[in-house]
Amino acid sequence: MLLIDENGQKLGVMPRSEALRIAEFRNLDLVNISPTSKPVVCKIMDYGKYRFEMLKKEKEAKKAQTQKIIKVKEIKLSQTIDVGDVNTRLKQARKFLEAGDKVKVSIKMFGRQMAHPEISVQVLEDFFKELADVATLEKKPTGEGRITYMMLAPIAKK
Repeated sequence: MLLIDENGQKLGVMPRSEALRIAEFRNLDLVNISPTSKPVVCKIMDYGKYRFEMLKKEKEAKKAQTQKIIKVKEIKLSQTIDVGDVNTRLKQARKFLEAGDKVKVSIKMFGRQMAHPEISVQVLEDFFKELADVATLEKKPTGEGRITYMMLAPIAKK
């Protein structure tokens, strides 16, 4: 087996018993690095310290990787919504936006409401004006069949 010491220097090819004796003499562990190669490569190291450093690196990588996952919350309105109901939906939307989530505001039209989609657009624009201090308009009010919707995103914090 090829032996490498704790400083990274090759000590040469030697039998396993000799490598174990050297590791014990230095109060370190003998770690099998590459068991499939010819000759087998082993390294003398403090395995506990090595594991600690690896776990520390994993935690740092995980910390750097974790970002806030942005969820999309939906709020449904109607063309004939009353002021009190709008205020309730505004409070809910404000709460979502302050938590960092995006908000999809939609209006589904029924029957004769389909003849006046501009009312839906006006309701959505008024809704956005009330939230302009905490939201940006990511997607303007657009209609897809019976549904008119817009996307709001939270304002980036400085």
